[in-house]
Amino acid sequence: MSGGALSSDWAPAYAAVPRAAFLPDLMWPWDMRAGKSVPVSRADDPEAWRAYAESDCPIVTQWDDGDHTGTEPGQVSTSSASMPSVVFRMLRDLDVRRGHRVLEIGTGTGWNAGLLAHRVGPANVVSVEVDGAVATAARGALERFGAPVEVVHGDGAEGHPAGAPYDRVLATCGLRTIPYAWVTQVRPGGLVVSPWGTHYGNGDAVARLVVSDDGRSASGRFTGPVEFMKLRAHRPPQVAHRDYVPGSVADGDETSTAVTEDEFVGGPFSALRFVLGLRVPRCLQVVAEKREGARPVWLYGLGDRSWACVQFREGGAARVWQHGDRRLWDEAEAAYRWWTERGRPEHDRFGLTADADGERAWLDHPGNAWRLRVPGASRP
Repeated sequence: MSGGALSSDWAPAYAAVPRAAFLPDLMWPWDMRAGKSVPVSRADDPEAWRAYAESDCPIVTQWDDGDHTGTEPGQVSTSSASMPSVVFRMLRDLDVRRGHRVLEIGTGTGWNAGLLAHRVGPANVVSVEVDGAVATAARGALERFGAPVEVVHGDGAEGHPAGAPYDRVLATCGLRTIPYAWVTQVRPGGLVVSPWGTHYGNGDAVARLVVSDDGRSASGRFTGPVEFMKLRAHRPPQVAHRDYVPGSVADGDETSTAVTEDEFVGGPFSALRFVLGLRVPRCLQVVAEKREGARPVWLYGLGDRSWACVQFREGGAARVWQHGDRRLWDEAEAAYRWWTERGRPEHDRFGLTADADGERAWLDHPGNAWRLRVPGASRP
């Protein structure tokens, strides 16, 4: 397993609870060399199936919310088995001990619940899965394996109050806001561990939040970047470009910027992209393909029809157009400057506090916090 993610205390669970016991006969692992999901059938190629099951790669187990048929990949992956290295990094963050009661959000294949059951006992684990077919399959896999965890078919955003209070909540799906129900269902001093991000991009970071002594809030740092399928209610909004720009960029106000493409765009797990989501709320970024040395990057406001386009070009200043009540490029450039002035902090210098009023992000300590919602904007 890569990255030293498997700690010595989780090694017995890894050995005793193989991922292969929870995978379907037909699955779609991510082929690193091909750079895409590929179909693999246990009946047709048992050796390849076993090799992927035991490798450190993500495996799609459902497409298109179950509407997909056939062997080729579908349009949108909607359930999966995460990379083992990611699973065990998050379990390490969870710091679960024997006797703890754990609520898992997003059962998936059931493997993660099986690992938890090995650690704390099946009676101490409750797992919630929104998809009925996925829940049924996971429940069956857990029972066959001898780990009869309670699998609840329901909306994970509501938690599972019937089994509360819990010592730990672990989400295996990406969130765009921490459901306050989870905070209220965890004992004071307990932990909420979840992938969290903004609609600015598809990336997440793992939030490790400690519930306060009075049980009214949870706060803690991010431990590192990840990318998960999103809680269904938190999936990214669909943005139609023509709804924002029915004509051309020339309809916007034109300026320029000295910020370069290499500085601004970054990769999917870059700290800057994460920070832009924190500092430019209710905004979606779309990075277009580079053509003839030019790359447009679009910003779309999610609370109105404001938009911005910056066109980076090799060897010259970037041109900027923006339109609407929000000057989205101005906001983004200000966020970039804010980040660079503070030493380009990585994910683990940032934190999150969640309470009944919403969420605050902060840098280094909760005293450096700011609200994440635009006034009047709906959640998430």
